[in-house]
Amino acid sequence: MLTPMPMPKIVYGTAWKKERTADLVVKAVLSGFNGIDTACQPKHYREELVGQALSELSSKHSIPRSSLWIQTKYTALGGQDTSKPLPYDPKSSVESQVKSSVQTSLRQLGVEYVDGLLLHSPLPTYEQNTQAWRLLETFVADGKIRHLGISNIYQPSLLRKMIDFATVPVGIVQNRWWEGNGWDWEILDICREHGIRYQSFWTLSGNPTLLKSEPIIQLSESHNLTPQQVLFKFCQSIGITPLSGTTTEEHMAQDVAVESAPDFSPSEIRGLETALREAANRMG
Repeated sequence: MLTPMPMPKIVYGTAWKKERTADLVVKAVLSGFNGIDTACQPKHYREELVGQALSELSSKHSIPRSSLWIQTKYTALGGQDTSKPLPYDPKSSVESQVKSSVQTSLRQLGVEYVDGLLLHSPLPTYEQNTQAWRLLETFVADGKIRHLGISNIYQPSLLRKMIDFATVPVGIVQNRWWEGNGWDWEILDICREHGIRYQSFWTLSGNPTLLKSEPIIQLSESHNLTPQQVLFKFCQSIGITPLSGTTTEEHMAQDVAVESAPDFSPSEIRGLETALREAANRMG
């Protein structure tokens, strides 16, 4: 049986960091982050540079791998750039691709296990999803993966089907949480129902209007937080683990400080959640 998930309340996202990845991961951890998100997808991530950062953190800063939450992803061929080296033979079976991708991730990261392994998105068919998941479950049994999840899943019916067929439970869902999808309430509600940890990306960049809204500004002024900190704190208050992809040390420190900021009152949390749900309903 899986132990309770020791996932941090905020995770550093490494997408699109390119050659700056190692330096930024080191700075993020030294700023207080202890969760790192990456993917075995050279199109948008430099997983091997995350591994370089982990080595530097251990050797130069005495920060052991065991003190960090490390998660990566298996990205199917449709999400890869075929002009870049692939972590698997694109002509091989789904099971072979997943196995090769996981082995590549462990090697590139320089770790014996990862805390989380996510399907980067649902595969083209339900059968392929089940094949990929069953293969990943064997890595959990071998101690190479601690928790399984899926990213970019916006069909409630598919998530419920995955929850039903999974032997190793769906432990993580990582989705866009933004104005464009009405803040993904239906998926989030399923996660709450089943004890799944919901991770959000585009939390700041996808919510420019929300960050300028009256409720956020009022909370910012009354709690002496930036609007960005208010949004992260609100997410944490309703069971969301936000990803931060900032590239400045100032914002890294501000993002990590959110966890220790005084909690919002139940009425403040309820008021903002109600406002967002109503806005989502108006969007249709």
